[in-house]
Amino acid sequence: MTTTVQSFNDIRDEFDAYIGDIVYSTMVTVDSKGRPRSRVLIPVWELVDGNPVGWLATYPTPVKEAHLAANPHTTFSYWTRKQNQVHADTLADWVPFDDLTTRQHVWDLYEQTSPKGAGYPLGNFWNGIEDPKLRILRLAPWRIQVIRGRDLRSKMWKSTAQN
Repeated sequence: MTTTVQSFNDIRDEFDAYIGDIVYSTMVTVDSKGRPRSRVLIPVWELVDGNPVGWLATYPTPVKEAHLAANPHTTFSYWTRKQNQVHADTLADWVPFDDLTTRQHVWDLYEQTSPKGAGYPLGNFWNGIEDPKLRILRLAPWRIQVIRGRDLRSKMWKSTAQN
């Protein structure tokens, strides 16, 4: 059974702990015909005005760009052998390439790992915030579910914004 919570803070500790432990997430997008595609990536997360916001540093592959152009809804799923899980349903938006302030902010979040344990040095893959191969997706969650593996207790938060 899933309990719905009103405030993201009601699940934040588990969200941060599970993501910090699991790190890798399966990102699912769909194409214009509704067919899913998944890939494993590492988003980072922060709290902005009491709500979670995710960021994904990524290469702008033709498949990912086409899928998000047709449908910007994405799901990020985290799972560990302990059966702890996080599922984040989001609306993804490309950050403009010339938004160097946001690009630097995301670069820093990855460096400091956010939440603790997630992230990595983006310099391992890109030459800095102005690297044309580096693209940033802003992830606005509209629903997040955390599932505790030892008893499969589930809590779900939904955004008050209509996504």
